[in-house]
Amino acid sequence: MAVAYHLGRFPPEALDWPQLLPLIGPANAAVARYEGVLHGIPNPNVLLSPLTSQEAVLSSRIEGTQATLGEVLEFEAEGAPDDESTPKKADIREVLNYRAALAEAARLLDDLPLSQRLIRLTHERLMQGVRGRNKSPGEYRRIPNWIGPEGCTIEAARFIPCSAEALPDAMTAWEEYIHAPAPDAMIQLAILHAEFEAIHPFLDGNGRLGRLIIPLFLKSKGLLSAPNFYLSEYLEAHRDEYYDRLLAVSRDGDWTGWCGFFLRAIIDQAGSNQSKAQAIHALYTARKDWMVGATRSQYGVRALDWFFSRPIFVASDFVSQADIPEPTAKRILRLVRDNGLLREIRPSSGRRPAVLAFPELLNICEGRAAF
Repeated sequence: MAVAYHLGRFPPEALDWPQLLPLIGPANAAVARYEGVLHGIPNPNVLLSPLTSQEAVLSSRIEGTQATLGEVLEFEAEGAPDDESTPKKADIREVLNYRAALAEAARLLDDLPLSQRLIRLTHERLMQGVRGRNKSPGEYRRIPNWIGPEGCTIEAARFIPCSAEALPDAMTAWEEYIHAPAPDAMIQLAILHAEFEAIHPFLDGNGRLGRLIIPLFLKSKGLLSAPNFYLSEYLEAHRDEYYDRLLAVSRDGDWTGWCGFFLRAIIDQAGSNQSKAQAIHALYTARKDWMVGATRSQYGVRALDWFFSRPIFVASDFVSQADIPEPTAKRILRLVRDNGLLREIRPSSGRRPAVLAFPELLNICEGRAAF
């Protein structure tokens, strides 16, 4: 029998605070340590952009997409963003939209509070031109929906979200809770994420948007200086428990169990994010010195910044877009390729230029030797 949305039971009246207190301090401390690392990184939006791409890959994978980080970045380098000619390319479009939606939401957050308006604008960007584009981007659904095996009837569903009639009031209560006083911001965030997923306000894209809200909330509360927090690695690795804990909120009223899971995810992922950010910064520092010595050019650091922002790229794009004189750009490219900083993953052929990758950076993002 399907579990139905917990109408009238948000926000939770009581939590088992003694069970959560041992996790609250460590979760807040882990995020604060990570923010300290971000403060020490020059231009984190550039240096950490591959981590943002990896977050988009993993958040979309929770929903069933199959694309890898390498495939996404190579597709982007090829410059055919509207190509959905295969299921894999359609998956990649969704990943790129997630990243674009996060960037759009971060810009909106400069002028708007975290709110229904911001969420609807972000959803519109998330669904722009992809498989859900015919499902009312930016508009709350006006019909029922349900969650279960693909193609199942409502009777065979696992979960039935908030009814369309109750949805506007539910989202108003959700928005009010964002700005209500709370004993702890991490607990508040855990409850907000679970409630958004349970309401399921849109016809499509709710899971991705609900996870996107996590870094936006941390930024809006001043816990992070930029929404560069990546939780989907943990949630994807613990996908079954993630869904079971969310379901138990509506089925059993187990908000405490969900909050405990969420705090453990924050603690674990903040540590992983911190390690990766530190490794990227160390790589940048080491390679910056190397580039200055190896290229003997005033453009060496500019070239390195370009490689960090686009760790898979078409060689001709670097020559035409890096704002470096063409002869110098070609010389730098030849030098870094010969010295192993970049690796050719597709050789040039006829009119098709070579595609190059930055393995050291990509392997940090993947957490393994993938390139």
